[in-house]
Amino acid sequence: MPIPLGRAIAVGALAGGLSGLFGVGGGILMVPGMVLLLGVDQRRASATSLAAIIPIAALGVTGYALQGEIDVAAGALLAVGAVVGAPVGARLLERVPLAPLRWGFAALLVASAIRLLFELPEPTAREALSVVVAAELVALGLASGVLAGLFGVGGGIILVPAQMLLLGIAPAVAKGTSLFVIIPTAIAGTAQNLRRGNADVRLATVLGLSGLLVSFAGAFAATRLPDAVANGLFALLMVVSAARMVTQGRGR
Repeated sequence: MPIPLGRAIAVGALAGGLSGLFGVGGGILMVPGMVLLLGVDQRRASATSLAAIIPIAALGVTGYALQGEIDVAAGALLAVGAVVGAPVGARLLERVPLAPLRWGFAALLVASAIRLLFELPEPTAREALSVVVAAELVALGLASGVLAGLFGVGGGIILVPAQMLLLGIAPAVAKGTSLFVIIPTAIAGTAQNLRRGNADVRLATVLGLSGLLVSFAGAFAATRLPDAVANGLFALLMVVSAARMVTQGRGR
């Protein structure tokens, strides 16, 4: 089936912008975008999104790194858990029926939207690393990795708020660190998906390349756009995407 190139480029560019701006992989938009605009099945969309996230996150994290907004120590511990969790989620992707998967993803979108509508406290720095904090980081990474493999997202929708609320990491650093973790997470999940033939490599390439420069620009815009405006628009987008995905699934 030929790829609707213009639509694919638009989906990739929008996902790239959201990735850089919010420190997420961009799958939160790419998956519903592929399902609703490109006619891709939910399971294949999740696997393809995870592959497309790799180049988008790589350039986005460069933007944060240039501004010194990455906690490498915390990111390394998060990545340990995420790399283990992503293949687990990718294996579950093959076994979960499409209808529950669609409803689960819609619920994830709505939950993320609600979280964005509430102002989060602004911490200044994370706690000093201890055995307990290190264990919390690995566990958080594990949860985000499973989520990434199952839903085709980078896991940033868990990593960013959890770092801020639970670990005392400042917002900009949480976003940069999230993108840092997303790269190995997406690689681990994609390796599992490719072995099982779930991902569309050609479509993932178009999406990933389309989002590159926009992701880089979004990383710089993240420190300039008012949080209330960015969060409100993103929350609205996720609710609309969730509603359309559920109604389309019921129609089918």
